[in-house]
Amino acid sequence: MKTLQRYVSSQIIGSVLFVLAAFLALFAFFDLIGELPSVGRGGYRLQHAFVYVLLGLPGYTYELMPIAVLIGSIYALAQLASRSEFTIMRVSSMSTWMAWKMLAKIGIVFALATALFGEVISPAASAAAEKWRLRAQDSALSQEFRTGLWAKDVIRSDGINGEAIGTRFLNVRQMQPDGTLDDVMIYEFSPDFRLEAMRTATSARYLGANTWRLQDVTDTRFAADAFTKLDAPALNIRKLDSFDMASEITPDILSVLFADPDRMSAYNLAAYTRHLAENRQNTTRYEIAFWKKIVYPFAVFVMLALALPFAYLHFRSGGVSLKIFIGIMIGVSFQLLNGLFSTLGLLNTWPPLATAVLPSALFLLLALASLWWVERH
Repeated sequence: MKTLQRYVSSQIIGSVLFVLAAFLALFAFFDLIGELPSVGRGGYRLQHAFVYVLLGLPGYTYELMPIAVLIGSIYALAQLASRSEFTIMRVSSMSTWMAWKMLAKIGIVFALATALFGEVISPAASAAAEKWRLRAQDSALSQEFRTGLWAKDVIRSDGINGEAIGTRFLNVRQMQPDGTLDDVMIYEFSPDFRLEAMRTATSARYLGANTWRLQDVTDTRFAADAFTKLDAPALNIRKLDSFDMASEITPDILSVLFADPDRMSAYNLAAYTRHLAENRQNTTRYEIAFWKKIVYPFAVFVMLALALPFAYLHFRSGGVSLKIFIGIMIGVSFQLLNGLFSTLGLLNTWPPLATAVLPSALFLLLALASLWWVERH
């Protein structure tokens, strides 16, 4: 059985890697064509575009892994069936359950690889790609709002710990690739939403440990009794060369506002979701993305279950090509349904876990029904 496991594993793994390489080459080609109009902008050259496209490949590897597993497994199993090798295995007392256990062991390898790319390699590569592109173009990150980027924070009695004593709104005109903030405005409110202070700075640099150093600061504080006592001073304005501000907001949290949630790690999604929840903001989009990150590696097992029935099907001519075509259609349908359910879940406020699980569950039912049918026939 170990010899058979090694043989089938080598066939399937080789086919999956070939399919994955073909998909990556195709997507890299299209991305490179999409980057050509940007070549010549600032210092952006063709070699920068090549590096940017290469850094985007880990993200495609994560997204395409289940489809590659499906198509590669169908091809490998169809080849075994066309050479009657799978028939010999069945005659040698290999049941459908034994065949599935053999595929499940292979699936563990691909599931771990999917999780590794989704949690570690892809987020780091995507962030590096954006920084590389911005540096080459002598550009900076900025949201498509005329007033720049906005974020909300909680003011606590002891830095980032202790009791909440107010609310802070942060406005940033631009965020540089190294995390430096330009043209910063900060509004601080008391628990009863009275404006207590307004602080402006030409730039802000993150020092670590939830601390920002503001440069060229104008600190304006509003007196609590400014509107109750006519002779009370209304404003207290100070000019400071620098000011250290403790905040729960970090460059990672700010970069989330520019990032695609599907390209973020589950850890960063969980951290940002917690930040939004603490500030009473809507977390549905990021919760759905988080659960998709958790569930997506298990889609590999669903794809293997869908591929197994193809080993039992026999066609007189063009069998392998037809099976691969069907596999491509199933894989595309899975990706479309996955994206559709994410949108529907966001619009209809479905539970995030159910939204992430439903597409895989539907295709798993399809796989079980297919296995039952081939067993009956």
